[in-house]
Amino acid sequence: MSDDHILVEHPEAHPGVMVIRFNRPEKKNAITTAMYRRMTQALHEAGNHQAVRVVVFLGTEGCFSAGNDLGDFLDFALNGGGGQPAAFEFLQALATIEKPLVSGVDGLAIGIGTTLNLHCDMTIASPRSLFRTPFVDLALVPEAASSLIMPRLMGHQRAFAMLVAGEGFPAEAALAAGLILKVVEPEAVEREALAMAGNLARKPPHALKITRNLLKGNGDDVLGRMDEELVHFTAQLRSAEARAAFEAFMRR
Repeated sequence: MSDDHILVEHPEAHPGVMVIRFNRPEKKNAITTAMYRRMTQALHEAGNHQAVRVVVFLGTEGCFSAGNDLGDFLDFALNGGGGQPAAFEFLQALATIEKPLVSGVDGLAIGIGTTLNLHCDMTIASPRSLFRTPFVDLALVPEAASSLIMPRLMGHQRAFAMLVAGEGFPAEAALAAGLILKVVEPEAVEREALAMAGNLARKPPHALKITRNLLKGNGDDVLGRMDEELVHFTAQLRSAEARAAFEAFMRR
């Protein structure tokens, strides 16, 4: 059932912490439209729920997320879907939530499985993790304001290697680039991520919010770049070269 592909655990399970967990391991946690909508709903719930002070993103054993479900992309390309993709609404919610975000990555983190972490305040990963954004290979362009955030974070050369050349960054390379905070063994990823989140949840909330806002700035540039990327992304989704790239991928 698609409702089970995103599991949301409320603060009753982890005091002060909401967990959003990818749970589609048979498809390497590829994200469908329904999954984006559930995550967007969860982020809005977290933003409005006083008991939630921190949000944690987790995947399944050996896989964080393989990115967007290409079947959804192909359907959009073939049928010319109207309106903005559900992924964009999720990214807007991700970029504007005023509570700390933590992520724990074990295994594949592809496409939005990588760019999601750019909006997290602390990310840990296992040694077997791989961060990769093959947008150009699929005749697409970056999203999640990654074209703005990545060069700021890791410099032009590394950002170009990831976003344009499509090179994969193993955990140690991601650590050196500043994409993640630290590397822990696979069995410790969830435990460490929840411990980090629990520590943040126990801090004075108003001081925490102010300090996070000071670090992140007003975010208008991030939202503006998301809008700019969306124009190109949706145009490319409908392009002949993207359709050909999706069909070639699906034939593999």
